[in-house]
This record gives sequence, structure tokens and C-alpha cells, in this order.
Amino acid sequence: MKESIGRYGIFSGALRSENPERRGERAEAASELEELGYGAIWLGGNSAAHNAAPLIEATSRIVVGTGIQSIWMYEPEASATSFKELDSAHPGRFALGLGVSHARLAEQYRRPYSALVTYLDALDRAGVPQQGRLLAALGPKTTELARDRAAGAIPYLITAEQTARSRELLGEEPLLAPELKVILESDPTRARTLARDFLALYLSLPNYTNNLLRNGFTEDDLKDGGSDRLIDAVCAWGDETTIRARINDFHEAGADHVALQVVDGGGREDLSREAWRKLASLLA
Repeated sequence: MKESIGRYGIFSGALRSENPERRGERAEAASELEELGYGAIWLGGNSAAHNAAPLIEATSRIVVGTGIQSIWMYEPEASATSFKELDSAHPGRFALGLGVSHARLAEQYRRPYSALVTYLDALDRAGVPQQGRLLAALGPKTTELARDRAAGAIPYLITAEQTARSRELLGEEPLLAPELKVILESDPTRARTLARDFLALYLSLPNYTNNLLRNGFTEDDLKDGGSDRLIDAVCAWGDETTIRARINDFHEAGADHVALQVVDGGGREDLSREAWRKLASLLA
């Protein structure tokens, strides 16, 4: 998988939408992302194989992954069946990204680490290969689980510094593909306002806030939408040179691939196609 997805991908919640009226637009956007040279599409929200399938069918090379599929929302046997069907039709082009989600979003949320281990055990029994799945690993234990029971880790809302620590835990071979928010805006006030509006939900979820605290931020950094220090650590914004350098920070810290999520103030189903084009040009 590491070789097939390249250095950059696009993370998008809009591309996982199931709105039938925009099915053609999503397929066109996926095809264009492939033409632009991105190696992967990561579907935000609670996504699954049925969200990935239309994008895979509309393209010829790009890998499509769930970012993430909640273990609480899909039984492992059903996940295994859908994985094997999609992988059989399009070998190596679907990445099953799994995570434990959040207590607020899953009524049955209990002992998440143990539940994830049990889920992986069931996938093993159902014949889903380790190299076909990835874990949304934030803490050390889950990162080690991604090393031992999956193809690697796809952590969300982390810094370059944590990327380096994740690489140490994973070792050299497993895939490390952190998500990074990109704001194509050089005005500090505008960029940070967009970031704070977007991060409001995430900074209310303990899995993320606890991880940020574990990685050197303080309670003050989490207030009022996030301090400048926090915003600048988890988002890339500025002119082209600055944004390119921030993305490179993650690669230099040990990321094999960076899943780039454009933050532009658009709606949940808005496809940031012009921004994706600008970003591809910036990275060329």
C-alpha cells in the first residue's frame, strides 16, 4: 500500500456523501484528483466500502480509503464481506481505515481498545488481510496495535512532533499517513478564524483533546477554538512556500503520506475542487 498511495492524498467528507443528485460530480472530482497526481482519497466521517466503491469505479489507479469506518456502526463480518467484494473487483485499491470513533457518537462505546482488538480478531477469522486495513491511532497502545495488526496508522488531528513519535512506535515498515488541514489563506486572522470554526467540534471530543494534552498542549490551548499555537501546529496556512514547508515537516517527521484536508469555510457537501487544483500545483 505504501508504494501505491504516494506522498499526498486528499481527505474529504464531501466525497463520502450519499446524495444521489451529486453522484456524478463526486465521480468527476475523484477522476480529476487522480489526474492531478494524488495517490489516495480518504473519506471523512463514518464511511464504509459502499462509499468508496463509486469513486474506485470512476477511476483507474487512485486508492480510496475510509477515514474512518466506526467499529461500532458495522459488524466485522459485514465489513469483511464488503472489503473482499470490493478488493476482488479492484485489487489493492480499497483501504479499510478503522477507528473507535467517540463516546458522543456511539451509544455502545465501551472499552474502545479492547473492542478494537476484538474487531480485528473477527476480521482475521473472516479473511481480511492485515495489509488491507489501517487504524486511526492516536495513543501509543493503538499505534502499536496498528504496527502489529494492520498495515499502519492514519492518525487525525496530530502535529509533526507526534508524527515523529508515531514513527518511532511503528518502526520503519508500516504506513504512517497523518491527516493535515490546509488553509489556502495567507492572512493570519482569516486563516485562524477558518481553522477555529472547523475545529470547534473536534475540540469538544475527549479523544482528541486528551491526545493534544498528552502531546504538550495545555487546557488554555484548547479554549476559544484553540490557541494560535495549537492552530498553527495542526493546520498548514500561509503563502505557498509556507504551506509547502509545513507539509514537508510531516514528511520529515516520518510520514510516508499526508492526507490533506482543505478547510475553506464551505458546506459539508461542497467539493473543494479549485483548492485541490491549487494544492496539486503547489506540491508539484
